[in-house]
Amino acid sequence: MENILYEEILGDMRIVYNLDNETGMAGLCIIPDTDIPYADRRVKIHSLAEVKIIGDNYSGNYFGGQSMKYSDTTNSLKYKCQEFSEDNFSKSIVTYLKSANGLEVRHVLTYTKERNYMTISTELINNTDMNVTVEMLSSFVFGNISPYLDGAGENSMLLHRLRGKWSQEGRLISETLEDLQLEECWCYANSNSMRFGQAGSMPTKGYFPFMALEDTKNGIIWGAQMGCPSSWQMEITRADDGVWLSGGIADREFGHWMKTLKSGESFSAPKTFISVCRGDIDDISSRLLEAQEDNLDIPESEESLPVIFNEYCTTWGCPSHENVSGILEAIKNKGIDYFVIDCGWFKEDGVRWDISMGDYIPSDTLFPNGIDDTVNMIKSYNMRPGIWFEIENVGRMSKAYDNEEHLLKRDGITLTTQNRRFWDMRDKWVTEYLDEKVVNFLKKHDFGYIKVDYNETIGIGCDGAESLGEGLRQNMRASVNFFRHMRHECPDLVIENCASGGNRLEPCFMSLSSMASFSDAHECIEIPIIAANLQRAILPRQSQIWCVIRKADSLRRLAYSISAALLGRMCLSGDVTEISDEQWRIIDNGIAFYKAAVAVIKDGKTKRFGPRIKSERHPEGYQAVVRTNANKILCVIHSFAKSPRKITVLVGACVIDKKYSHAAFGAEIKDGMLTIENSGDFSGYGILLDRI
Repeated sequence: MENILYEEILGDMRIVYNLDNETGMAGLCIIPDTDIPYADRRVKIHSLAEVKIIGDNYSGNYFGGQSMKYSDTTNSLKYKCQEFSEDNFSKSIVTYLKSANGLEVRHVLTYTKERNYMTISTELINNTDMNVTVEMLSSFVFGNISPYLDGAGENSMLLHRLRGKWSQEGRLISETLEDLQLEECWCYANSNSMRFGQAGSMPTKGYFPFMALEDTKNGIIWGAQMGCPSSWQMEITRADDGVWLSGGIADREFGHWMKTLKSGESFSAPKTFISVCRGDIDDISSRLLEAQEDNLDIPESEESLPVIFNEYCTTWGCPSHENVSGILEAIKNKGIDYFVIDCGWFKEDGVRWDISMGDYIPSDTLFPNGIDDTVNMIKSYNMRPGIWFEIENVGRMSKAYDNEEHLLKRDGITLTTQNRRFWDMRDKWVTEYLDEKVVNFLKKHDFGYIKVDYNETIGIGCDGAESLGEGLRQNMRASVNFFRHMRHECPDLVIENCASGGNRLEPCFMSLSSMASFSDAHECIEIPIIAANLQRAILPRQSQIWCVIRKADSLRRLAYSISAALLGRMCLSGDVTEISDEQWRIIDNGIAFYKAAVAVIKDGKTKRFGPRIKSERHPEGYQAVVRTNANKILCVIHSFAKSPRKITVLVGACVIDKKYSHAAFGAEIKDGMLTIENSGDFSGYGILLDRI
């Protein structure tokens, strides 16, 4: 039996807290504020918090190794009370659960007014008289999905997830619950759960901390996005007709995590953004991205989305005063605002950059007059100088590599991969060392931009805490705090978040960064596909997209590359000292078009059109990305192999303002549909439209 404990409409979302009168368990559902009637279904309430401590019986249901839900502690948590608070900006509902032995959960749901998402945080408080060791704690649990489908709603629910691998970030995977074997059991006796996530210090390697569940029959979609810089997990669970979504820090089974709380201590799980709406995957993604926008902390210089030049794909890890000088002369007066010296500025003669980071002494060979000479030269061209660091790792040819006292360990042995070791970011000596090597270096040489790279993962964890997973969590929390420290010491510092390209594209690191390297797909044909995919995961204004220019590029290829950069932040690189005037014309026009489109790149909502791209390395067909704000529409179209002669996209009531490609192309709007004449395979187009 159950009843409604509390419900309220927040924006266009309705939250419903249910109470099971027999068990005292409280659960949470969110639904759109709609008049669609509820269906007849068999649904049991799930607790709005899942907790497993050592000593609990396991749930049974064949869950061992698959899920740690339904523990004794979870089942013992009874509803205690709710508290409400409100100000001009937000409203919070705090729900307290308590077990007989004194364990308490503080569950906070916060709605940001005039926005389209809510934030959930969950805190476990040990009010017992003994230590408890936690093996699992959820950040969020909500469900009863979908209340509008009769019974189990067969063939009507679709789970959306975002996959991540090196140079193929953000791929959308959409699967029916039947394909995932999440149909209800024939006798409703057993639960089934699918747990996914990642273990290590690259939080978007494998999957992004994102999930969305769509009721395709009624056009309603639920979504959750979690901010966690270390190991995390999400679960989709079914025991009857209802489906429940949950997630949090990766548990003992999945992420080797345990946390001991002394009497009186508490622990908070990572925050999660949740939402529900009438719409599709692009609609729910836009709502969750509002939370990332609201949590941004970036310097004023970023408001115009400046164009970047990064010399990596020009010098390939061997920057010098001489080659930087030639690049600057080639790109002067081109509308480029930031110039980044990438990796290699510190390498000793005859040693590769990727095995020598850690000591960070500028090379006398590459910069014979000192790095200040190069910084001053960059500033003389009216560009902000930037520089690359890999702060948390050290290479095997550096002196820092042998400083094992201050490096992470596992099983008492220094944690070592093929070429790297890891600073223990919890170590005061390490933070003081990095303060001198990084922060004071930035101040001394007047760098206004830092690219923070991260080219290896710690894996399951490290020593120094009660579990490997907790050691990892603490270390990554210390890394996050160092990001904050850099901004505190250098308030106008632009921070670029990079992890072998896009392996840290999660809300915590993104909130601390002006932008992120979207991928290491430096000059691949799949760049526009990856860039479009990532608009569901991060804000386009923060998605720094490589636009690598080669002297052998045709005009068509140049426009293809530049059009891809219209899907985020434009970052130029490549053979700029060797290209022709005709090639420069295409580049100059592209930069001008980008600057005209900044307002809608910065503030808008995205819809993707076109067939599903089966192979990103060998794409066929086309894609169109339409981004809309109150005044403008930016349509970015790319054709691939076997592309159609005409491409038609829904844009609504508007007129054409500007067009961009390698050559003139036909474009018209009729009945809200934009049709362009495709110039051929692997062409790129930008169309800026005025809304009417």
